[in-house]
Amino acid sequence: MERFTGNVWVLGDDIDTDIIIPTEYLALKTIEDMKQYGFSPLRPELASQIHEGDIIVAGKNFGCGSSREQAPEVVKALGIRCVIAKSFARIFFRNSINNGLLLIEQPDLYDDIHEGDEITVTVNEAVEYHGKKYPIHSLPDNLVEIINEGGLVKAMRRRNGLA
Repeated sequence: MERFTGNVWVLGDDIDTDIIIPTEYLALKTIEDMKQYGFSPLRPELASQIHEGDIIVAGKNFGCGSSREQAPEVVKALGIRCVIAKSFARIFFRNSINNGLLLIEQPDLYDDIHEGDEITVTVNEAVEYHGKKYPIHSLPDNLVEIINEGGLVKAMRRRNGLA
């Protein structure tokens, strides 16, 4: 069972893909070029403050809006290890899995967490925060494989002996 610890950034409800990466930056050539503008309509300084391995904890409906694949790619490029939210927009959830970004639905953690705190995630088991365990649902093995390989294309290449 994979286990990791990270510092938390707290975001609210209805964080849409236009907040994650605004439309005007989609014309940039690479995700690396775009990532500095991540979350800029909400918190212009956030992208520069996130560190590798940090975790986003959010409210309901994270990733709503348009289905642009750049949104989960930018989150991953910023170094976010996973996003934990009360709920996710379904197309964002699938785009995230396809790009190797771990998403975890957990209905109670958001109401208790404070930005800057540290949490420990045991994949397919629980999130630990201040001595309390918040249970999480298990992802199917095929989705865990995709995430662990870094995305759908990489997972299929490996499975087909092309990696």
